[in-house]
Amino acid sequence: MADRCARAEQVVAEARTWLGTPYQHQASVRGAGADCLGLIRGIWREIIGGEPEEMPGYTPDWSEVDRVERLHEGAARHLIRVEPPYQSGDVLLFRMKGQAVAKHLAILSDAAPGAQRIIHAYSGHGVVESPLGPAWARRIVAGFRFPAGRI
Repeated sequence: MADRCARAEQVVAEARTWLGTPYQHQASVRGAGADCLGLIRGIWREIIGGEPEEMPGYTPDWSEVDRVERLHEGAARHLIRVEPPYQSGDVLLFRMKGQAVAKHLAILSDAAPGAQRIIHAYSGHGVVESPLGPAWARRIVAGFRFPAGRI
């Protein structure tokens, strides 16, 4: 349990160093630009080390045409699936529209009931920490946790 708490604190602390990074599609450079996947990739590099696979290029509407759950499949390959209630430091996967593919990621930065917050790179906003209100919470598809790595 102590290792889990240390890992969660490390993930949230690293995510907060990305706050204010401008939104840039396909980017993953703290302070320069990131999208939601780029934020998770950057945290991975800092916490775990080298990225587990090469990231192919993707368009803003990726997976929508062929309806393949690429983001969900990738998360399942490299992160540890967890069930609710989610904890600080967990990676949350969101489906932005009803039956659309899941295509947004965030770090749960505060899991306290009634005060839940997420850190995510959001188009038009950059990397921000915002409340995990009902509009976001109802879009959660799955939760994941970073595997053991450097501490």
